[in-house]
Amino acid sequence: MIDQKTIDQETIEQDMKKIIIIKAGDTFPLMGKYLGDFEDWIFKGLCVGKEDIMVVDIPKGDPLPDVETCKAVVISGSHASVTENLSWSVAIEQWIPDLIQSKTPILGICYGHQLLAKAMGGIVDFHTKGIEIGTTGIEILEDSTQDFLFKGLPKTFKAHVCHSQTVIRLPDHAVRIAKSSFEPNHAFRIGQSAWGIQFHPEFDEKIMEAYAENMESTIKESGLILSETLEKIEPTPIPLKILERFGNLAK
Repeated sequence: MIDQKTIDQETIEQDMKKIIIIKAGDTFPLMGKYLGDFEDWIFKGLCVGKEDIMVVDIPKGDPLPDVETCKAVVISGSHASVTENLSWSVAIEQWIPDLIQSKTPILGICYGHQLLAKAMGGIVDFHTKGIEIGTTGIEILEDSTQDFLFKGLPKTFKAHVCHSQTVIRLPDHAVRIAKSSFEPNHAFRIGQSAWGIQFHPEFDEKIMEAYAENMESTIKESGLILSETLEKIEPTPIPLKILERFGNLAK
């Protein structure tokens, strides 16, 4: 017979765990003032209580939490590049395999997607075609239709994107889930509880428009036209469902 005290202790320990948002940088200052920052958008999309969340700002010196205190982990986007191998980024990279080993649910978004891939043996570098930015079409691959985060979703949907680096090669044993005409590795899974997604489920149209406007020079360097990018921005409700599903899994 299982001791009730043991059950109670396990319940207490589980309740003490937090969903960790790894904040891998800041958005543009004016955007942060009026629209919020990475952690705000992610928190909103997860649809969980504030008491369930702990934000860890790694670039500003916050220590990485012990794996056993993590109910789930979301790694945000960043204005840094994974290939810079900044000390704080390398620290997260070295922490990720322990999360995988413990089967802690992980969701890497954009930078987090790339860092998850690199940590598990994949290769990340700049995309040969430059930046992918704005609203684009995402295609779910046939063999990923039963994935926990993606099952039941339309085979094609729109998502917001903003990245210059890409996962050139997925880690061994990773399952490729989604692609776009520009990006072959838009989503992947490792095991049953770790996902990387290159697109931004946490972005809404205002955030995407503000990013495009702030990155006009980069857009021009890639041979794109800002006005055309802005015209194509539209609502993206499907990716938001993916983020909410991860929140449900974490709960």
